[in-house]
Amino acid sequence: MHSHAHHHGTAKVLKWSFFATLLFVAVEAVAGFRSGSLALVSDAGHNFTDALALVLAAIGLYMQSKPADSVKTFGYHRAGVLTAFVNALTLVAISVFIFYEAWQRFLHPRHIEEWTMFWVAVAALALNGGIMWGLHRDKDHDLNIRAAFVHMLGDAVSSAGIVAGAIAIHFTGFTMIDPVLSVLIGILIVWTAWDIIQESLNVLLEGLPRGMELNEVTSAMREIDGVIDVHDLHIWSLGSSAHALSCHVLIEDMPPSESNAILTRINGVLGHHEIHHTTIQFEHAKCDAPCTIVVAHHEHEHHH
Repeated sequence: MHSHAHHHGTAKVLKWSFFATLLFVAVEAVAGFRSGSLALVSDAGHNFTDALALVLAAIGLYMQSKPADSVKTFGYHRAGVLTAFVNALTLVAISVFIFYEAWQRFLHPRHIEEWTMFWVAVAALALNGGIMWGLHRDKDHDLNIRAAFVHMLGDAVSSAGIVAGAIAIHFTGFTMIDPVLSVLIGILIVWTAWDIIQESLNVLLEGLPRGMELNEVTSAMREIDGVIDVHDLHIWSLGSSAHALSCHVLIEDMPPSESNAILTRINGVLGHHEIHHTTIQFEHAKCDAPCTIVVAHHEHEHHH
């Protein structure tokens, strides 16, 4: 129940943050064009991807909380990961646009109204800080929320840069600071996007969950009392925090009533590794390799 209320709170934060961000994007874009500041315009672009990030995170959060059904038997865990991936790709596209515009500025410098630039960036900093504060609780265990949080962090940093840039332009009159800032914002966007692209692709391509060692899990399983060997082991992520495993475990030839205790021990060990969805097939040592025995088929043979 607690996590449901928790999710509901996060969804609310996402919704209000989205509307606030969208409204601010309009203000920032207009201010950027009127003051001639490319840094403000590129930050408005960055903020727009944030609005997108927030809406995608909200959709992902909603989809993840939907129960499994007869078609999506694992539920909708991947929805959040997929939205994080799409999100990161939009960031890269925005950055390419920013780099192009900055290059144009280096070739044809323009006059900039630094005070407009300054005050709008201060407002942006306050907005991003508020949204980050609202999302910080959930960012550690949800890739999707982390993607939105990282967007906001990138924004806060770029807004702080624009504030400093506006002050520098005021005192030095050096307008090149503006496109330099926008290039830095672009680099920051690509850098934040790259990590999310890597992690979400790893989940989508059924890779080993981040921070997990295959050898470590295999050794831990081999040390369990009653386990002779483990092979054909696969571990993958269903979503940001749900991990699954399937494997074959070699044990002595014994009735299922005895092998159940081994199964319980295996699941206990896997639970320590944050793996809760398991499919484990027992094979018996007396038998030749091709004849694998699925425990369920053997239950009726041991009546004595």
